[in-house]
Amino acid sequence: MHPSGHIDGFARAQLPPVEQWPVITLEGVYAVPPRLNTAVELLDRAIEEGHGDRVAIVVPDGLGGWEETTYAQLAVQVDALAHVLVNDLGLVSGNRVLCRGYNGRFMTVAWLATLKAGMVAVTTMPMLRAGELRMVIERAQCNAALCDARLLEDLETATAGTPSVRAVRCWGGDDADDLQHAMARHTAPFTASSTSSDDVALIAFTSGTTGIPKGCMHFHRDVMAMCRGFSAQVLGITANDRCIGTPPIAFTFGLGGLVCFPMAARASVVLLERASPESLLDAIAATRATVSFTAPTFYRHMSIAIREHPARFDTASLRVTVSAGEALPDATRTLWREATGLEMLDGIGATELIHVFIGAAGKDWRRGAIGRAVPGYTIAILDDALREVPRGEVGRLAVRGPTGCRYLADARQSSYVQGGWNLTGDACTMDDDGYVFFKARTDDLIVSAGYNIGAPEVEGALLQHEAVAECAVVGLPDDERGQVVTAFVVLRSGIDGDSALVRVLQEHVKATIAPYKYPRQVQFVSALPKTDTGKLQRFRLKESS
Repeated sequence: MHPSGHIDGFARAQLPPVEQWPVITLEGVYAVPPRLNTAVELLDRAIEEGHGDRVAIVVPDGLGGWEETTYAQLAVQVDALAHVLVNDLGLVSGNRVLCRGYNGRFMTVAWLATLKAGMVAVTTMPMLRAGELRMVIERAQCNAALCDARLLEDLETATAGTPSVRAVRCWGGDDADDLQHAMARHTAPFTASSTSSDDVALIAFTSGTTGIPKGCMHFHRDVMAMCRGFSAQVLGITANDRCIGTPPIAFTFGLGGLVCFPMAARASVVLLERASPESLLDAIAATRATVSFTAPTFYRHMSIAIREHPARFDTASLRVTVSAGEALPDATRTLWREATGLEMLDGIGATELIHVFIGAAGKDWRRGAIGRAVPGYTIAILDDALREVPRGEVGRLAVRGPTGCRYLADARQSSYVQGGWNLTGDACTMDDDGYVFFKARTDDLIVSAGYNIGAPEVEGALLQHEAVAECAVVGLPDDERGQVVTAFVVLRSGIDGDSALVRVLQEHVKATIAPYKYPRQVQFVSALPKTDTGKLQRFRLKESS
């Protein structure tokens, strides 16, 4: 590793031992100089290249219109906040700064200023409550917190009595020490911290789909790698694009798609604090967005809205629509294609690897496949002994490349990284052309009477029935079969669940996929347990049954 630019060495000291790291390959576009500051690359460099007057961020103005911020205007705000962090709050490089807010301009400013000052950004979901925030604060030993004033109450409870947090400051309030007032006192440019390319830039906590969140430590070079990989080489984002979507900036899917990808390409982004499927469609039409990022469930509901109100929603500006965060059912892909004429770009990524590492766009799309390895990454399907399985057989998805897993002081590092591979927890197959086909999470692969059954495949079949709005499939313990395929189904409005409908759904699945995969148990529920990012928590269904 290169000499650190951090005065506070906490982050580097919390990295797992180097022998537990995955193999990292930094070649070609992924090669970086020893000194690298992400905020400089994303913002300052854009202005140096002559893009200062180009629109960077678009947000609702609260009056039914839109407010634009240029790259030059954004740089002024970032520099002012960086001065506040260093000169007013007395923070030093390497300190951890918790950022808590909705997707918006100031959340972006807070993240960029933290990195420009050489500090480590720890972004958190607006919906996290005090106990969850305290866990993050204590794990990352946060030294300060920047917060939307509307979200202060839980943060104050979380920070009470935590010795590491020396300062909490808000934006959007009317107090004298509000961040906007403090920033107004700083008009000089800020000299960026000379961070190392392998200094920790952010600690991203996983969404908790499998239980206790893990802190993933990513370097400055990792942030640039996701921009030079998936964004540039698969999505092909250019300065003419305008991104939009729903994933929170607090998670790396949103951080990439709604901050880093557009800025690296000198493009613009539309940031929405909250969105429904209908309001997202309205925003796409109003701002002429070209690239969208959201989860499969959102695309499904958007497709239904377009089908029900075809004259209202205009999606003609869209060029690429990216689905990630959970498995994309074929039924949802088909609905979206029929509604918009666009082929969905599916992707699989992980907070541990910062963003998407398998995907395919345009002519490279293949039916049923997630895609192929993003250039620079190597993909393998392995057995439990880390040997490659024959093509077409189900095994453990393994990946290595320019990014990889480094947990914050977590014993689970040795489970995720084995033999230099990142083992993502996905069960997949690969064909002779390198296309990867997702079957299930390895802990969601149902073994029933000797058959391996992927929960997403059964879910996809159920979603093709007109009565089903959402569903989740898990394997529950069964004395006779080992596990029994069980479906939890949310019905469309106005439809009642009864034993007759159970039989209808079971027969529908039998007619759609191999009959042995049908759900032998069906439970109708009003809602499914999900994370704040909308990802399904199957483990909660297993625990409650």
